[in-house]
Amino acid sequence: MDTTEAKLYFSKHLLEWYNVHKRDLPWRRSRNPYYIWISEVMLQQTRVETVIPYFHRFVEKFPSVEALADAPEEEVLKAWEGLGYYSRARNLQAAVREVKEVYGGRVPDTQEEISSLKGVGPYTAGAVLSIAYNKPEPAVDGNVMRVLSRYFLLRDDIAKPATRIGMERLAKELIPEGEARDFNQALMELGATVCTPKSPHCLTCPVMEHCAGRMEGAVDELPVKTKAKPPRPEKRAVAFIEGAGENAGKVLARQRPKEGLLARMWELPHVLLPETIAALGTESDEAAMHCLSESLASEYGLEVEPLAPMMDAEHTFSHIHWQMRVYRCRFAGLAGRAAENGSAAGDSDDGNVFLWFGERELEQYALPNVFLKILKQAGSYRS
Repeated sequence: MDTTEAKLYFSKHLLEWYNVHKRDLPWRRSRNPYYIWISEVMLQQTRVETVIPYFHRFVEKFPSVEALADAPEEEVLKAWEGLGYYSRARNLQAAVREVKEVYGGRVPDTQEEISSLKGVGPYTAGAVLSIAYNKPEPAVDGNVMRVLSRYFLLRDDIAKPATRIGMERLAKELIPEGEARDFNQALMELGATVCTPKSPHCLTCPVMEHCAGRMEGAVDELPVKTKAKPPRPEKRAVAFIEGAGENAGKVLARQRPKEGLLARMWELPHVLLPETIAALGTESDEAAMHCLSESLASEYGLEVEPLAPMMDAEHTFSHIHWQMRVYRCRFAGLAGRAAENGSAAGDSDDGNVFLWFGERELEQYALPNVFLKILKQAGSYRS
């Protein structure tokens, strides 16, 4: 079979399969470009099963472009809490505000306009244009590159930008006229449910018969992708600071700086341990507690008395792996800006805003997953 025939076969049989086997997903019940856009942003680096309840809650809380554009960022981050990669939520809200101001609340339907929005890359633009507007634009993500690499026996490194561009060109050629909406979703669906990274279900694949990767016995080798640099390990000491008196039952939290990793989110105060302490292993607790106390005092004016180790936790970002030991601490004072007792003092430039967190604050402000898990394990967060 020549290349042209292979392409026609692929497109025809993939669409036929999708029409029978497609999953019933909430964002597929609407052609509202705003809803489709939200779903695509949520699905980046997150599993479908995880996204579904978040999607329902998010569109209920922010049912329109205007609702999301006008919402306080804190509310948006709270609605996003648990999905991770919070820059996605910030970029989405910034882009939606531009849609409201520049395009009158209508999500753009041209490649040039939608690609100019903050956080909208080639994949998101292609997904929204094709699924919402049925425009013949490719939507190439990891699933799609895996399917195309295997079916067409492509050995180019998918981590390279040039390979992605080539895949986008190929994917666009495969879109049958007038079928962009279903074809792109079918391609994504095949990669997500059949042509999986490991142990693909080749025998149930609708295009198995002419899959060059299968015929070559190379399915397990494809796609070719250079391994990313492993995240840098960091050992950190975390202060679990319990309140007393009017703050009894509460835990002191800190707001991160306005810029950078987890910007403006709330967390338990923590510090990076020097390698000399980190290397001590199980004997490092005394040195770590001293470092925690000294660092919080010098960096933030926060006086605490670490009492004992409490639990271990960890969290992996794309470039950093936090290995955290949590220490129960007694609050001794906060120099300069006092810890607020009711509402947050506002965004911090330097990560020097503190707030006693009780149930009300936990319902109002967003915390990264790792700190939610610590609070839940400690019994401070019941929801």
